[in-house]
Amino acid sequence: MKRFFFSLLIALTAVVFSPFNVVTAAPDTESSVVAPININTADVQELTELKGIGESKAQAIIAWRDENGPFESVEQLLQVSGVGEATLNTIRHQISL
Repeated sequence: MKRFFFSLLIALTAVVFSPFNVVTAAPDTESSVVAPININTADVQELTELKGIGESKAQAIIAWRDENGPFESVEQLLQVSGVGEATLNTIRHQISL
């Protein structure tokens, strides 16, 4: 009986530490490669896909764009009410002009 359990333990150890026992995790949504969102053409739904941008901020971005024309730099988002440095730094890699 001891020999059986010892053999079982060795077999399980071999399976667990086998180089073929590769488990892949689901991709992290923050680090997944996603096409940038163009802040000059995006609608409310697209803008709300950005982390930290809810419906009211998305509407404020569109209102600013309607009043002032297209954004010439991503830093102009700081002129939008409710968008600060922290938000801009969070979404900078997710947006384009």
